[in-house]
Amino acid sequence: MNFMINDFNMYYEKYGNGKSNIVILPGWGETRSTFYHLIDILKEFYTVYIVDYPGFGNSKFPNRDLDIYDYANLIKDFLTANSIDNPILIGHSFGGRIIILLAGLYKINIKKIILMDSAGIKHKKSIKARIKQRVYKILKKCGLLLPKKIRPKYLDKLIQIFGSNDFKNLDPNIRKTFIKVINEDLRKYLNNINTSTLLIWGENDPDTPLTDGVLMKEKIEDAGLIIIPNANHFPYLQYPYYVNKVILEFLKIYS
Repeated sequence: MNFMINDFNMYYEKYGNGKSNIVILPGWGETRSTFYHLIDILKEFYTVYIVDYPGFGNSKFPNRDLDIYDYANLIKDFLTANSIDNPILIGHSFGGRIIILLAGLYKINIKKIILMDSAGIKHKKSIKARIKQRVYKILKKCGLLLPKKIRPKYLDKLIQIFGSNDFKNLDPNIRKTFIKVINEDLRKYLNNINTSTLLIWGENDPDTPLTDGVLMKEKIEDAGLIIIPNANHFPYLQYPYYVNKVILEFLKIYS
C-alpha cells in the first residue's frame, strides 16, 4: 500500500486486525523485510504497520533534501491519516530518532515505546576524525579549480577515500539528507518523554554504543534497559528469539 502526501509517496504494509496498533520504524537503509520474524508474532495480537522510508525499499525519494524533522512529520501525518491513535511504537536505530521526536517534541499519544539500539545522540569527533574531515573539505574546495567535466569523478573519488561505508553506499541524492540527519542531536527531547519505554541494546554495538542506551535510560522518565550480551547493532537479527521474548514480556501479551 502507498501513503501519499505532498511530494511523499511512502510504501507500507499492514498485518493483523487486533484492537491495538503497532507501528514499526526500521533503521536507516533497512526495509520491512528484516522485521518479518517479529511481525509474524505480533500480528496475532495487534494490527501491525511497517514502512519503507523515502529512498528505501519501495518508496521513492523526493526531489529535495530532507532532515529528521521531515521524516518525523511524515510519520505523524501517516498516523493521523490512518487513524492510528495511541499506538505502540517500535524503532531500530534511525527509527528511534523519529520516535524520540514524536514523543519528546510533538508529544503525540503513544501507548508504549520500544527503542532498539536507537540513534539520536551526537558524539564529539575524535582528533583523527576531525583532521580527516578538515582534509576532505580542503580537497573538496581544491576541486573547484578543476575543469567541470572531471569534477564529479574527483568528488566521487574523495568520497570513496574519506566517506564512511554508510555514506559511500548511499545514492548521491540522499547523501545531504544523511549528513543532516546524523548531525542532529536529539538528547534535548529525551526528558520530555513520559511514555513507558523499553530500551534494547547490543552489548558491543559499534554504531550507537551502549553508553547511548544508558544515557537514554537516565533521561527518559519511565525507561528500562535490556542489554543483549555479545550483540552488535542488530540484536533483533542476531538473537531474534530472545529479543522477541523480551518484547512480548514488555507488551504483556501473555498476561
